[in-house]
Amino acid sequence: MTAESTLDAGVAQEAPAFLRAAAEPVREQLGTSVLLADFLRDAGKLTLDERRILVEQALVLFDQNYVHLPLKVAMHAVNPVQRLRLLRDRLARQTAETADPEWIFHAEMSEIFHSVRDLHTNYLLPEPFSGKIAYLPFLVEEYQDEDGNSYVVSHIMQGFSAPGFERGAEITHWSGIPIQRAADLNAARFAGSNLAARHSRGVQSLTIRPLRIHLPPNEEWVTLSYVGTDGTPRELREPWRVVDNLPPLADADAVSPQAAATGVDLGADEASRAQRLLFAPHTVAQELAVQATGELPSPAEGDAVLPTTMPQVFRARSVTTSSGTFGHIRIFTFSVDDEDAFVSEFIRLIEQLPQNGLIVDVRGNGGGLIFASEFTLQTLTPQPIQPEPVQFINTPLNLQICRKHKDNPAGIDLGPWFPSMDQAVETGATFSNAFPISPSDRANAIGQRYHGPVVLITDARCYSATDIFAAGFQDHGIGPVLGVDDDTGAGGANVWTQDLLKKLLELPTPDASAPYKPLPRGAGMRVAIRRTLRVGSLSGTPVEDLGVRPDERHHLTRNDVLGDNADLLDHAGELLAAMPVHKLVVGLNWDRAGNLRVHLEVDNLDRADVLVDGRPRASVDLTGPMAEVTIPGLPEATSVRVEGYLKGELAAARVATV
Repeated sequence: MTAESTLDAGVAQEAPAFLRAAAEPVREQLGTSVLLADFLRDAGKLTLDERRILVEQALVLFDQNYVHLPLKVAMHAVNPVQRLRLLRDRLARQTAETADPEWIFHAEMSEIFHSVRDLHTNYLLPEPFSGKIAYLPFLVEEYQDEDGNSYVVSHIMQGFSAPGFERGAEITHWSGIPIQRAADLNAARFAGSNLAARHSRGVQSLTIRPLRIHLPPNEEWVTLSYVGTDGTPRELREPWRVVDNLPPLADADAVSPQAAATGVDLGADEASRAQRLLFAPHTVAQELAVQATGELPSPAEGDAVLPTTMPQVFRARSVTTSSGTFGHIRIFTFSVDDEDAFVSEFIRLIEQLPQNGLIVDVRGNGGGLIFASEFTLQTLTPQPIQPEPVQFINTPLNLQICRKHKDNPAGIDLGPWFPSMDQAVETGATFSNAFPISPSDRANAIGQRYHGPVVLITDARCYSATDIFAAGFQDHGIGPVLGVDDDTGAGGANVWTQDLLKKLLELPTPDASAPYKPLPRGAGMRVAIRRTLRVGSLSGTPVEDLGVRPDERHHLTRNDVLGDNADLLDHAGELLAAMPVHKLVVGLNWDRAGNLRVHLEVDNLDRADVLVDGRPRASVDLTGPMAEVTIPGLPEATSVRVEGYLKGELAAARVATV
């Protein structure tokens, strides 16, 4: 593929050389790519009656389930309910002969959902769009220097080439539009809750569009103006292609506690999987190897990255910065179906990293399972974790759902919210009382496992369960938050699909008054069902539209975008080097007299308190690196918690099983 390549969008073409040269794990899948124009010829099967069903179901979600409706109407001056009513009335007057083209219907539905600027509340396109991505064979990223914002090619698909078109090529124009303006115009199409979130998604969608959630590109190809790495200005004309995305890691429609505890930006989750498919096929190979053998993959020679059973979720390594060598763990997603396996693998990885400081990097993480995000926090702090509480909006339909599931008939316990919602019939309260989704006991069952200082890196693509993770990190004072954008994505909600809502009123027995209907041709909808509130000093503040503001800001540099985040990691290293390092290792054994002996290995602590099964049993002053505490007469003891203090402040903790 060269800059001089030409297109004939009306003629099916042989797969280009770069697709035939794709890495083995994804070659067959990428080989099924088709030109966007060819793909769209087979789209457009919705009948008029099917469109009416979609509008009616959207009205139910917005009017009866959507927890942020009052906030969005006030903050963004929008009225999605009235717009849907107008669309419903227009469809009622249309016939099969006078109906709008299907793309106009999809565009209007998408615009109505996007108007509330909520990445949880989505219209999901039907077949053939579901599960597909439209893509260009490269990725564009933004950095900032003294001259302002610049845009460079940061990743290129294996085998793709054009003169001077390599990592670091500077993009100047996008189909004739100056690149900064093109990014801003693109951002206006997306539903981010704040300017930073919209802009970030606008840049990402220049080259990747998940068709499950976004309309196909209007243009069949783009003409890219760039200054090559050889300094020569050139143009490249490249068509959009469509291919199946990698499958999701979790089932959001299942009737399960995990599906009911989901908080994910579906667009970011789809884009993250697309980037793995296009630019990180080695992680696909690692995942397939783990699935086949159940064992850790062997590390490549000279690779500093730790092998993991979840290569699609974690990337852990030691990094050397100007301030020292520290641990760095990237969490790409919380979208898993087993929170215990997630937390166990996180602990296994961080315990192999340097213990003098840890960088937890959640940039681009669109969220997932709220249990996974909140249960992980305890491993990084001695403080007890208070999970974020959530609220329903009080409507007759939400009350009906909570009444049906107040006694946990399908494994989804809505009992805590029911009394206040039932009472709201008399009080007129807008929202239910607030209770956490994550059980407090499980959020504190493991305790701290990393005792060095921790820094969290965020960006505007952090959303939902990742917003909750970042808010909990900040609210519990775990460490500084270093942001590459002014805010996180500000997605403060638990999201349920229309299919899950329908199933909840069918179990354990169908409810004849249920308003939910099956959606046609694989279409889908999602809605923010419960809003999250901050804890700690910001207790009661909603996360939605506000997000988590970082404690320090870092503007990505060219060296960051092209040099593996070198300047960003240096900034994080400076923060870690200024923070204290603690050490607390606990060993247990029984002596011949039946006494429990607690062996301590410590550093930078001056006191240790020992609690057995939650009760305080001993306190010892620490004068050296080793200490031992003997506790008599506890034959039935099951767990020991040791709390380490420095100058009266809780600084470290460790839970050990007897």
